[in-house]
Amino acid sequence: SDEKLDLNDSKWEDIHVITGALKMFFRELPEPLFTYNHFNDFVNAIKQEPRQRVHAVKDLIKQLPKPNQDTMQVLFRHLKRVVENGEKNRMTYQSVAIVFGPTLLKPEKETGNIAIHTVYQNQIVELILLELNSIFGR
Repeated sequence: SDEKLDLNDSKWEDIHVITGALKMFFRELPEPLFTYNHFNDFVNAIKQEPRQRVHAVKDLIKQLPKPNQDTMQVLFRHLKRVVENGEKNRMTYQSVAIVFGPTLLKPEKETGNIAIHTVYQNQIVELILLELNSIFGR
């Protein structure tokens, strides 16, 4: 909303508040950042041979709507910076992927494969973080 926020207010000092708000923003979108109709395609991409995964994921991202691609690029560049400060915040590629995977990428209808889906969601997010420059360029 158009509400003015004072980021110097002490309520914003807890990083979990900011992270929670960011996750909630993506969770509340009418459709995930990785759109529903591409969920199975991304899962199939991560199942490929390691050398082919990056290319397959990059091609799928290019098929997403431009606003999704742009938002994804900004978000993943930010998350990469979070990981690069892992000595201070104890966040690794894997932990960031666990936190954001199910929020950014989910099937339209949950099936009995929730645990398996979670593994793939995390792997996809982790791959993008690890291969950020290959996927989005410099």
